[in-house]
Amino acid sequence: MIRHSMAAVLLFTSFGAPAAAQQFKVAKYSIGGDGGTDYLTAEPGTGRVFVSRSTHVMVIDGVTGKVIGDIPDTPRNHGIALAPKSNRGFITSAGDSTVTMFDLKTLAPIKKIKIPTGGLDGIMYEDFSDRIILTNHSRPIGTAVALDAKTGDIVGTAELEDDSPEGAASDGKGKIFVNNETKNTIQVLDAKTMKVLASWPIAPCDGPTGIAMNRATNRIFAGCSKTSVVVDATSGKVVATIANGDGVDALGYDGSQKLIYIPAGGGNGTVTVVHEDSPDKYTVVATVPTFKGAKTIAVDPVQHVAYLFQPEYGPAPAPAAGATPPAGGRAARGPIVAAWFIVIHQ
Repeated sequence: MIRHSMAAVLLFTSFGAPAAAQQFKVAKYSIGGDGGTDYLTAEPGTGRVFVSRSTHVMVIDGVTGKVIGDIPDTPRNHGIALAPKSNRGFITSAGDSTVTMFDLKTLAPIKKIKIPTGGLDGIMYEDFSDRIILTNHSRPIGTAVALDAKTGDIVGTAELEDDSPEGAASDGKGKIFVNNETKNTIQVLDAKTMKVLASWPIAPCDGPTGIAMNRATNRIFAGCSKTSVVVDATSGKVVATIANGDGVDALGYDGSQKLIYIPAGGGNGTVTVVHEDSPDKYTVVATVPTFKGAKTIAVDPVQHVAYLFQPEYGPAPAPAAGATPPAGGRAARGPIVAAWFIVIHQ
């Protein structure tokens, strides 16, 4: 049974200057639908949020929590990127190693683009080159693949040092920064040539996934379980650390508010909200309860809203006598009993 409900909680936190008292409202909607999830993407200023659901992408009105669209035939999808200049959207599907290009206004699929490297996972729009950048868990080595945002054509491929590259961010001036989850590094790529320029170790970060950047201060924010880091994008040096929860798989940033949102799906699920006091000083201003397992996030920097999504699973069925345990040791899940779309705003 799917429960359709909404609950709102007002959270207060109080800290000294310069990160003055902050308060956040949390709304939670069960939006129904089938499938698990990975990433979600907010379209700046419109309130539309694109939510991955394993075999399709749901489009949600962030104000009401209502489903306003659905993009089908995206097997084992992971992420969604939006290219506003060309009015195109792109979805990574690991199940058939394709990227679905769709019309951003109508949501109608335009074509499927075969990606030979396989391992599709992360995706982002790079505005300097007007390209879509894919970060792939390809084997034997991870790759970053660049697509022309107008045509969907593959225009470049970089081989990375890790077979588990995660998020990517751009400085808007020709450089792309990629988090490597296993190596605990950030690799720097040339956005036009896709050549690797540098590799930076980012200890004490363990398992970097989500990434964002303040282009004005030239600082990169890398989301890591328990301890996230801030990196100088010129020197590659870690200049600050941030304490947060575990089970982090994304990171969001609202530049005008100078707020970093770090979701942690471990425990009962939280988002650590961090104020950027100065380029090298950061203050945690709130720890917002969300839902267990909610580890990815999307931030609309125009409407100043953060979004998460996580299905709620019922009890798993008892294994049949003599059944083989699941590959990788992952426990079997029960049926989806609710699908929580979570909205955080001030």
